[in-house]
Amino acid sequence: VVTGLVQRREGRIVLVDIGKTTAILTPEGQVDSERYSAGSQMKFYVASVNLGSKGPEIILSRTHEEILKELFRIEIPEVSSGTVEIKGLAREAGGRSKVAVLSREKNIDPIGSCIGQRGNRIQTIISELGGEKIDIIEYSDNTDQFIINALSPAKVGKIVLNEETKTAVVHVRPDQFSLAI
Repeated sequence: VVTGLVQRREGRIVLVDIGKTTAILTPEGQVDSERYSAGSQMKFYVASVNLGSKGPEIILSRTHEEILKELFRIEIPEVSSGTVEIKGLAREAGGRSKVAVLSREKNIDPIGSCIGQRGNRIQTIISELGGEKIDIIEYSDNTDQFIINALSPAKVGKIVLNEETKTAVVHVRPDQFSLAI
């Protein structure tokens, strides 16, 4: 993750000053709901470095899920030290992300560590991602329990797992649909 200053837009490509060089934010790496105005300072994920016709090309992304992992490592000391582990995440850039966390130490609350006092840790990450909603859920090795945690606060009635196709059919009451989705 690098901090860059948006320089200008050339068509659908955004040029970003990342210090000693200019990097490229491609359309695929842009979040639809974000505006990249000249002079805006943002954090970017370095997706790749390629050798172009004019030297190295640094390709940036704001949609890659690794930016979320890195922001957690930067903002949450328990994640950077390894006390709290990110076991998985799902991200719909600009909309919503779900992050599954686990603590190896019994006296550490992994969700509370990520949220921080009065929500200050997670709020920093949310504002860096332009207001993207982030749900932090507790990871479980038990697939049924993990699905229940992921769909919280919806009350799950029944779960039918298909290990072969790695899918699950989850039954919830009709009044719980919007919560589950």
